[in-house]
Amino acid sequence: MRGEALDWFEEAKVDLDRARRALNDGDYSLSCYMSQQAVEKAMKAVIIGLRRERPPHLHDLTALYELIREKVQLPASLVEVLPEVSQYYVTARYPNAGVSRPSKGFSRLQAVRALEAAENVLRKIEEAIHS
Repeated sequence: MRGEALDWFEEAKVDLDRARRALNDGDYSLSCYMSQQAVEKAMKAVIIGLRRERPPHLHDLTALYELIREKVQLPASLVEVLPEVSQYYVTARYPNAGVSRPSKGFSRLQAVRALEAAENVLRKIEEAIHS
């Protein structure tokens, strides 16, 4: 595995830790965003390390998963959550992109769901990287 790919995966794990801390602090919009970032970086690690390609400049987790599907198989229940987590790239950060004030408009449930999805995606990707 190329060092660059491992760097991307390590940063994904750091973002996952940030998502956990934000959830514990009650910063649900930040937790959602950091969960999205963790998944995006982990998927891009697969593109770099296992596909041996430059990752595209996009943030759509569903589209990124299509690029790594042959290397990492996610259960259907997890694939179904990817669009929800994907939209946090924008809606958790910008006013009126989804809710008028993300810092006030996101719920604990959303943050928990996004974090659980991110943890599961990273677990599957880690298995693929180390196999």
